[in-house]
Amino acid sequence: MKKLERVRHTLKGEFDPAQTSQMAQAGWRPVAVEWEREVEAPGDVPAVSEAQPRYEELPCGLRVAQDCHHLEEDPAEMHAIHTLTELIVQDATLTRMADELNRRGFPTREGTKWTALMVYQLFPRLIEVTPRIFAEEQWKTRRPAIAAVSWNS
Repeated sequence: MKKLERVRHTLKGEFDPAQTSQMAQAGWRPVAVEWEREVEAPGDVPAVSEAQPRYEELPCGLRVAQDCHHLEEDPAEMHAIHTLTELIVQDATLTRMADELNRRGFPTREGTKWTALMVYQLFPRLIEVTPRIFAEEQWKTRRPAIAAVSWNS
């Protein structure tokens, strides 16, 4: 059974049709286009029509499913979240967490290096998802080994 592979490119600057052509030649096909523009601050412009859709950023660890009707786990981002959960149990600093994510090769969605502030901004998502992580059987067997760090052993 064939598996779908997905990749997301963030544009830096103008759209390059040559890149689209190269991707198509390599067997890729576009499945979505996302647009953005700058608008005036809310107080400066009349209220937006209710018919106009509003967009939110996808929570870390999730992606739009192939059917475009629901969200599914993004394995790479969930791996990063599991790594952060382990580091929290080890009482690591935010800087150490960012360094560890970078060392293990987890890119941010923008393709940049992690910073302590970026890790901090993930905490609301971690609060949301960790109860489910803690309930997983794999976590129950790993937690004692993770918690045995030098300062509390």
